[in-house]
Amino acid sequence: MENRHKKAQVATIIGMAVNILLAVLKLIGGVLGNSRALIADAVHSASDVLSSLAVLIGIRASRKPPDEEHPYGHGKSENVATLIIAIMLIVVGFEIIYNSVSSLISGSVGSETTLIALYIIIFSVVVKEALFQYKYRLGSRIKSPALIADAWHHRSDAISSLVALVGIGLTIVGSSFNIPALAYLDPIASAVIALIIMYMGYQLGKEAVSVSLEVVLNEDETQDMREAVLAVDKVRNIDNLSARSHGSYVIIDIKIAVDARMTVEEGHHVAREVKQILMRQFEEVQDVNVHVNPY
Repeated sequence: MENRHKKAQVATIIGMAVNILLAVLKLIGGVLGNSRALIADAVHSASDVLSSLAVLIGIRASRKPPDEEHPYGHGKSENVATLIIAIMLIVVGFEIIYNSVSSLISGSVGSETTLIALYIIIFSVVVKEALFQYKYRLGSRIKSPALIADAWHHRSDAISSLVALVGIGLTIVGSSFNIPALAYLDPIASAVIALIIMYMGYQLGKEAVSVSLEVVLNEDETQDMREAVLAVDKVRNIDNLSARSHGSYVIIDIKIAVDARMTVEEGHHVAREVKQILMRQFEEVQDVNVHVNPY
């Protein structure tokens, strides 16, 4: 578990460093290259820095051991961080789309977007997709919802950069071939980027709320757990098994049936073995509460 947190923290810090670099490059490129789309993309990268910071805080908070107020641990801290990211994405997206629509209505669009904006956006797409692949695979391997959410934030940035690339590219074409109408594609691309950002925020927020409500795993997801318990000697039946998500890990409440003539001490030993089996075979299981019934 400790190694899991260290890997997540390293990945988050790397993401923050890269996002700071990209945000600065995009902002400079957007100003020098006269591109609203690139400036909007710079804001998106800057929001990545803040969201990664939220993820880092969430991951560190989730490492705290259980206490009296949090008997099941602090695993949901990562989901709180995910929800913060989602809200930030929606707010940032709304701000960008508001500015883009305002510029379209007022007609204040640039027509001299330069190649520097194009080069920076291509570089950004490559880097952000690489970050997505790295964080998503690591997050899936170590079962970190906050890291996976942050990975999707990188993917949304890569997608928004692609949209910016199209808008900037066509704006440059319009400038080269004297087609003024194409100048409007840059703020339009900025507005599309905003919609992408807001959609990503909605999806992440929906998932974070779902997990925070302790969604119970379905029968297919717990089938291997049931088989492992039934393989334990002296377990006659599973009367009930409820495995609920608690952030990055799972808490199990299970009722097993044993021989009615078994002593309390024997039943206790069987229950302890069931708990040990589940926690040993399933890495995501953080705690197991076993209730023994007579068969």
